[in-house]
Amino acid sequence: MPSLLRPGTLYIVISYLLISALPFLPLALGQEVAQPYHLLAMEAVTWTLLWAVCKRPGWFHWLLLPAFFAVPTEIYLRLYFGQGISTHHLGIIAETSPKEALEFLGNKAWLLLLVSVAVVAWWWSILFIARRSRVLNWKHYSRWLCIGAYLIGAAVWFYGREIGVASAPAKTASVSKASTSASDEEDEDDASEESAGSASASHKVAASKPAPASTAYDRALAKLAPYLPKLPHWANIPYDDDTFARTWPFGLVIRGVDFWKERAYLSDLAGKSSSFNFQAHDAGAAAPPQTIVVVIGESSRYDRWSLNGYARDTNPLLSKESNLVSFSDMVTAVSATRLSVPVIVSRKPATMSLKAGFSEKSFLTAFKEAGFKTFWLSNQMSFGQFDTPISVFAKEADVTQFLNLGGFTNSSNHDQILLEPMNNAMRDPAPKKLIVLHTLGNHWNYSHRYPKSYDKWQPSLFGVENPEFTDLKNKQALNNSYDNSVLYVDWMLSEVINSLKAAPQLTAMMYVSDHGQTLYDGSCNLAFHGHNTQHEFHIPAFVWYSDIYKDNYPGKVAQLYAHRKSRLSTENIFHSLLDLADIHYPDEKLQWSFVSDQFKPHTRYVDSYGWSNYDNATFKGDCREVIDKKKPLVQEK
Repeated sequence: MPSLLRPGTLYIVISYLLISALPFLPLALGQEVAQPYHLLAMEAVTWTLLWAVCKRPGWFHWLLLPAFFAVPTEIYLRLYFGQGISTHHLGIIAETSPKEALEFLGNKAWLLLLVSVAVVAWWWSILFIARRSRVLNWKHYSRWLCIGAYLIGAAVWFYGREIGVASAPAKTASVSKASTSASDEEDEDDASEESAGSASASHKVAASKPAPASTAYDRALAKLAPYLPKLPHWANIPYDDDTFARTWPFGLVIRGVDFWKERAYLSDLAGKSSSFNFQAHDAGAAAPPQTIVVVIGESSRYDRWSLNGYARDTNPLLSKESNLVSFSDMVTAVSATRLSVPVIVSRKPATMSLKAGFSEKSFLTAFKEAGFKTFWLSNQMSFGQFDTPISVFAKEADVTQFLNLGGFTNSSNHDQILLEPMNNAMRDPAPKKLIVLHTLGNHWNYSHRYPKSYDKWQPSLFGVENPEFTDLKNKQALNNSYDNSVLYVDWMLSEVINSLKAAPQLTAMMYVSDHGQTLYDGSCNLAFHGHNTQHEFHIPAFVWYSDIYKDNYPGKVAQLYAHRKSRLSTENIFHSLLDLADIHYPDEKLQWSFVSDQFKPHTRYVDSYGWSNYDNATFKGDCREVIDKKKPLVQEK
């Protein structure tokens, strides 16, 4: 026992305890931790197994190097965003250009570098001590007993998963009553979830059906299962991947595996959905040549547009457009580009937005089926050999161009770089065209989103090297720069409209942002996005139409005005865009189109502590944090 109290031994043990305590950091921040004892037990069991198999820390410590590297990121996310590293965060890291990462970190890039050096030194010091100390070597025969117990436990868990575990008998009437209440509550949640849309409901039905036996193992198991007994209820081992993924450092393995599964799924998605089609057709076959433009904005929030009532004149040009209908109550489900854009461009339900990919194609394919030539022009980053949740849809276009170089030293282009390719697309001889412009819009660093001539409100961050959005001292300059970026977006969108006005054909444009931003509003000490606030979910959206469009579709124009104050979400965009172009298909749902007189509002779920009903929520404090008045739906990832 005295040998365990040696400084070197204590240093190793305390170090491992510290990284294992990361899932419990929320407790120090006044937040709750789900299933803390279950989490603690899983960590203890896994540490013991690792120690038993590897015998000594000097051998297994090498396996922990990635976890030590991830410690600064985990702490940063916990402190500023209230969540740890997830598969989604790994995707953001992989899909972020070096230049964008440096913009995001600002001067913290140097701090991160110093912290990383310190973490590597910490990891190396543990290895140095562990290789020279024999105190923590597990030489006793109990090590083999421990390994045997784990093997038996793994076999029992595997048998229970494949064959089943008997349900525990009800002990008392009160327990039965509680179970009934819980069941009723689940039924109520299920009923609420069904209102999220028929696509979501059909997904649930499909998920509930057992998968067909596709391998020799599956077929053999299907034959044997009826003859094999279930385990007694007390043999149920309470393991689940979601809880284990929250452990440290071992849960990082689960998150890494999920990330690579997502990559593999996305890379195969084009092949899997190659046979999918909407059977779409253009109902207005006799209509004149037409061009529809869709502009996907970035990080723009509704209340910073003077078009929507903001005191500063951030939309001096758009406000003069007579054929423009701005929607006052449009929300996005998720405040992250890689998750929100798929909901915008496809029929992917909001409650499935955290899942990788989608089995259907986007509106690009529907337009192509209806005879349109399609273009995807992007000022966002292209990710080389990797497919992303957005690029798999962008590749459906007849012409796909990514104009953002995204290197270490290349500054991102201003969005006006999209104008020339757009005008070239408009000159294409195809009579019907769909052009998608994916912009950088109001993405951080805000002062990099516009040229000097648009640096109207001062002081700003224009010309400031590596500013930090987390520094409250930058609050005024940060907000001024954000408003300046909105002013530039106003010019950019006006240029698009001017090009459409000049075209001697039927034209229309739809603009919608992917998500908003929190900007140190009032006493709120949060900025950027990922904070579950109304500022991030309430987004600007509008439709502009030409006079020729109005002459051909007066009824559709009337419906735009009729629904400008309706409760809308980005789930409506797909249906409304096709309706705007008068494209129809057999299973269309015009009740989801705000261009139709059949439109009906639907339940709008947002990613805030589960799937919260936005229209049945309170907005807490100056941050306007979205809190569902009832129990949010559980998220499937």
